[in-house]
Amino acid sequence: MKTNGAWVLSWQDEFNAPNGTPPDQTKWIEETGGNGWGNGELQYYTSRRQNIRQENGDLVIEAIQEKFTGPDGVERDYTSARVNTRGRFSQEYGRFEARIKNPAGRGVWPAFWLMGDDFSTVGWPACGEIDVMEGIGPQGSEIHGSIHGPGYSGRNSLTSTCQLAAGNFSDAFHVFAVEWEPEVLRFYVDGKLYATKTRADLPAGGPWVYDRPFFLILDLAVRNHAPDSTAPTVFPQRMLVDYVRVYSRR
Repeated sequence: MKTNGAWVLSWQDEFNAPNGTPPDQTKWIEETGGNGWGNGELQYYTSRRQNIRQENGDLVIEAIQEKFTGPDGVERDYTSARVNTRGRFSQEYGRFEARIKNPAGRGVWPAFWLMGDDFSTVGWPACGEIDVMEGIGPQGSEIHGSIHGPGYSGRNSLTSTCQLAAGNFSDAFHVFAVEWEPEVLRFYVDGKLYATKTRADLPAGGPWVYDRPFFLILDLAVRNHAPDSTAPTVFPQRMLVDYVRVYSRR
């Protein structure tokens, strides 16, 4: 079994299937819909191969500017894709990492994140959310790592920023990771620690909800409240995922 220092590999997807292959259905669920996803998002998530496929050793999630009407009658001006491992894989604690090449531009919102297994029973944010990587808007040199829970969610989440010394996250692949252990979450980019979150960081009365299994999510959204930018975004935009790997302690 592969190891990474003190970690032992417990789950992975290397996305090495033939070009045009959908995500591995034993590992991922393709979510669909255009309901705004709680953020007023502009895209309709589809399971079409135009929006999501394996290609040249990567998972390609592609946001396209196009008129689209879903089977539910919802009309959108963009399409994209979102996958999760809910019911397929979840884990409490460990190292969760993905090697990703981000898109860039106003309104483009790639993310690699985790959500508590009890989402369907307790709802959000009581279930907890760990954002390993969010790339927001035209600041292509920045990504965010965040945690959300009761009393510190949405725009009040506990968020840290990692900024490249030179270039943008859309220029090349980077490894985004969180090391999650009891009472602590450590956020990394390319092996460099840039943020640590503990119970002491929570607002008064905010519960620590990172003591249960979480599942994985990858998506590329289109925001309707993007940061200001004078440069228009050229679509299509692609989020490329080389691999996702999850480790547990030895």
